[in-house]
Amino acid sequence: MPRGTRRLPKECLRLLGEADLILHAGDFVGLSVFAELGELAPIQGVAGNMDDAELNLRLPKRRIVEADGLLIGMVHNPGPALGRAERLVQAFPGCAAIVYGHTHVPEAVQLGQTWVLNPGSPTERRSADHHGMIGLETTDGHLDVRTYVL
Repeated sequence: MPRGTRRLPKECLRLLGEADLILHAGDFVGLSVFAELGELAPIQGVAGNMDDAELNLRLPKRRIVEADGLLIGMVHNPGPALGRAERLVQAFPGCAAIVYGHTHVPEAVQLGQTWVLNPGSPTERRSADHHGMIGLETTDGHLDVRTYVL
């Protein structure tokens, strides 16, 4: 999340402002960022490895969120790349999607009926080709996944 002079892109802010719920897979960095996002829409998140002590006390390392009857698992650090999707699906049984962070590399793969998703980062792309985020839309028990290049 934004540090120093970095800010969320306008398109990211627009999409978050239209959301019914924001899911954040960690590295808010500070409680102020969590609070600012919460002003745009209700927010659920997990603690990241770069988050301050206050956030680490407030946010769980893993969580399952219900959205329109669908379960979405969340974790910051998904572990090693080899076997990642399979491991996450096993760790979050019954979830329609698992959202993870940490790598900053966008990913949207479906394993069986479960989506394994990393939105990337809208502010710090590191080794990714682009900044990114993911939008999820639920309709009648179906999950539509939309990736955004920012």
